[in-house]
Amino acid sequence: MSMSDPVGDMLNRIRNAVTARHLSTSVPNSKLKTAIARILQEEGYIASFDVDDGGAYSTLELSIRYVGERRKRRPIISGIKRVSRPGRRVYAARRKIPRVLSGLGIAIMSTPKGVMTGRRARRLGVGGEVLCHVW
Repeated sequence: MSMSDPVGDMLNRIRNAVTARHLSTSVPNSKLKTAIARILQEEGYIASFDVDDGGAYSTLELSIRYVGERRKRRPIISGIKRVSRPGRRVYAARRKIPRVLSGLGIAIMSTPKGVMTGRRARRLGVGGEVLCHVW
């Protein structure tokens, strides 16, 4: 079965893993998903990610990050939202890049200079497609 929104599927799998308090989740791999996972790791939202090439297709293994002890642990990711969808693409000019929760969250964007956070795109002076918000 073909998937119409692979990035949305990845974000849903992360959201479901956080809700169920799982330590990790697995998603089918692509270059865009690897770039999103790299940003999530750099910003401290996930502990790590690993590309597993064994098997029929490549998968991306994401380790979810939590704070606190075992019983009282809370996830670092409190919300994740897909902004630009296949049915409705959302683009932002360099001066109109959104700030998520007044700077407490991040906007992940696809720009001509690669996939990056909204803060970095603002600093480089480029606009692009707003993929998702994470807080």
